[in-house]
Amino acid sequence: MTSSQEPSAAEKRHAALRFIVCLGIVSLFADMTYEGAHSIIGPYLKDLGATAFQVAFVAGIGEMLGASLRFFSGRFADRTRAYWTITFLGYAMNVVAVPALAFAANWQTAAILIVAERTGKALRGPARDVLLSGATQEVGHGWGFGLHSIMDQTGAVIGPLLMVAAVAKSHHFGPGFLWLAFPALGTLAALSMARILNPDHVKKVKVQSAQVLPHVFWLYVAAAGLLACGFVDFPLLAYRFQSANISTAVEIPLLYAGAMGVNGLTALIFGRMFDRFGLNTLVFGILISMMALPLGFFGGPAGAIVSVAFWATGLGAQDACLRSGIATVVSMNKRGSAFGAFNGVYGVMWFVGSLVMGLLYSRSLMGLVAFGIVAQLAAAVMFFRLRGMLTDRS
Repeated sequence: MTSSQEPSAAEKRHAALRFIVCLGIVSLFADMTYEGAHSIIGPYLKDLGATAFQVAFVAGIGEMLGASLRFFSGRFADRTRAYWTITFLGYAMNVVAVPALAFAANWQTAAILIVAERTGKALRGPARDVLLSGATQEVGHGWGFGLHSIMDQTGAVIGPLLMVAAVAKSHHFGPGFLWLAFPALGTLAALSMARILNPDHVKKVKVQSAQVLPHVFWLYVAAAGLLACGFVDFPLLAYRFQSANISTAVEIPLLYAGAMGVNGLTALIFGRMFDRFGLNTLVFGILISMMALPLGFFGGPAGAIVSVAFWATGLGAQDACLRSGIATVVSMNKRGSAFGAFNGVYGVMWFVGSLVMGLLYSRSLMGLVAFGIVAQLAAAVMFFRLRGMLTDRS
């Protein structure tokens, strides 16, 4: 190709920007689908006969698979380089699994579909991020990922609001999942458009030889694991709200929509704070998220609202700070293995914590709250002590 035929720098930027926007629309529709479903999973499983422990078990194992399987799916994507095929397959699982929840005859069937949706997310995540990162090279990684994140979080707000309308109309949770078939199909349509507009920035990367991750990284992962263990699942909070008649069926997805909005806003704030104050920012976020436990399980309607706000703030702090901390601790040529190990430990510990809290729910709410607070407080102490080690490596 002659130089006159090659696109200019401005044309490359515009092509990359179009591609990022398309992938952002993909994530917007996808988040509408699975966050809309997630907002009513707890009370829906309760209506199907699940106990608090079973709700926590399903939510926990779903999150564990969604995090830990990314280590294997990322390596598989790099080995096969079938990024588009894997991404399409992962999103296609949404189209089948989420609407099918409307026809679940019992909580066990619903659990299988929930796990299938989480598996699809784990499958597509790394492959999609590789495609996205290639385009952000043209417009700037911060701007590109930031734009994608904003659109992603927008879908996380719209999805639960859609469930508010669905539940208000039918007064049942099941039919609401059928409404989610439309954004699920929109996901595949937007992904097809993104494939057409693909600026083809994905380059072949030389595989690095195996390297040892630094000791401080494993201390950091241990702290993150404790944090995950003590962080309550929203489905268990929602289960409590409905069981105690604190929130109506319509109000629960509305609470979740508000939580996603708070999550997106606080992630931006905590991200800016992390650049200035380091891990102290995450410690502050943990101290806020701990308060979600006593307010959620012992408070009334006002306590439930504040609990969800604190829960979302803590989640925003994690979204902004945890991966940023890994980037500070681990050099670039080791970050693929680092993120894989981090996601694996984080997902398993989230599952363990969900299991314990589910067991404690019917035995001792005080024990449940104490367990979550102690685990998160221990994580906060570890992160506080690690802040100097991260500073030394920055």
